[in-house]
Amino acid sequence: MSDANQPRVELFVKAGSDGQSIGNCPFSQRLFMVLWLKGVTFDVTTVDMKRKPEILKDLAPGAQPPFLLYGSEVKTDTNKIEEFLEENLCPPKYPRLAARNPESNTAGLDVFSKFSAYVKNSNPQANENLEKGLLKALKKLDDYLGSPLPDEIDENSADEVTSSSRPFLDGQELTLADCNLLPKLHIAKVGEV
Repeated sequence: MSDANQPRVELFVKAGSDGQSIGNCPFSQRLFMVLWLKGVTFDVTTVDMKRKPEILKDLAPGAQPPFLLYGSEVKTDTNKIEEFLEENLCPPKYPRLAARNPESNTAGLDVFSKFSAYVKNSNPQANENLEKGLLKALKKLDDYLGSPLPDEIDENSADEVTSSSRPFLDGQELTLADCNLLPKLHIAKVGEV
């Protein structure tokens, strides 16, 4: 979906421990997914935070990656970047990625914070409660994924739909809700914070 009229898009992300590869940042991964799903041609520049390059001082003073350069505009807040991309890269040329069901945006919202609290805990006496909190958050997410969405229920059918067959939070396609949650779940799966 490359377009000569589309401004140059460059995503700046934290570099990995080698200072060059893409680092393990769920916010960078989230924006990468959004751009990829939109079908936008974009460049990725890794930023070694140990050797903050001069370009950061000129381009986005005080900002931490990820940030986006869209033409000559610099966007530095992940949520605002996502909103900007959804607003400016819109149908009919680009797919709409917003979830149809608002609940999809909040499903699993606290999984990452519960996971972070659990793995960062230094008080052994709190482990059991923190683990229970994480398991409760994961169960809540699992329950949401297993429950049918309104568009999966046929009100004219005599059959009662009790479970969902959708592969993603909001249905059959990846949405912004998935772009937000999946990188965080990946970190929880790998066991890093």
